[in-house]
Amino acid sequence: QVQLVESGGGLVQAGGSLRLSCAASGRTDSTYGMGWFRQAPGKEREFIAAISWNGDSISYATSMKGRFTISRDDAKNTVYLQMNSLKSEDTAVYYCAAQVARNRPYDYWGQGTQVTVSS
Repeated sequence: QVQLVESGGGLVQAGGSLRLSCAASGRTDSTYGMGWFRQAPGKEREFIAAISWNGDSISYATSMKGRFTISRDDAKNTVYLQMNSLKSEDTAVYYCAAQVARNRPYDYWGQGTQVTVSS
């Protein structure tokens, strides 16, 4: 089993920045990589970015490129999402997830962290 805990969410003004963290514990050695997703009220969950633990693969949703950056700290088993130039439409619950193999559905999910961007 893998446990994921997100942190770093909060209230920020439009144009501001936040960095989300996702700490992984448990059988992290059984996972291939991590991803970030978000879900706004009344909307479906959407993919933001993903990164492999060995760093050979990083991907972004087209709409997220440029403002969002995913990174990792292997020593801390932590993945980050740096979010810049935030907009009100970025308001959502942000989730991290882990997958055990490339191109597989994500197997483990965190509880989510709320990000609210005020205009």
